[in-house]
Amino acid sequence: MEQREALRLALVERAKEARKNSYCPYSGFAVGAALLCADGSVYAGCNIENAGFTATCCAERTAFFRAVNDGKRQFKAIAIVGGRKGQEPRELCAPCGVCRQVMAEFCGPEFEIVMTDGKELQVKKLEDLLPLAFGPGNLQ
Repeated sequence: MEQREALRLALVERAKEARKNSYCPYSGFAVGAALLCADGSVYAGCNIENAGFTATCCAERTAFFRAVNDGKRQFKAIAIVGGRKGQEPRELCAPCGVCRQVMAEFCGPEFEIVMTDGKELQVKKLEDLLPLAFGPGNLQ
């Protein structure tokens, strides 16, 4: 197995572990994410729901905000695993639009989003999931 593929699988495993901490009493949809920083460190996050749904934070944003809080600003990839709480994932869990916008804030178009349905990996570039992204460069 090539090194890049092994790294993606390791990220997926970290995302699965983070998913176990999901707080999802309303949707029952548990999501975990594992964010790979350019320096090799990994930040995990889970979704945290709130009765006032707009206050909910997705797993991807939780991972990004934890990393940014620790001073990280360069990222390589994120793995996302989601599905019904207590069950193995059966379909891909793609990042929502708000999470894609957060990714655009900190990552370039080549940033990798790794997703799995529990059987195989699917890898997308940020530019594929958010074409014509509005980012920091638009405000200069």
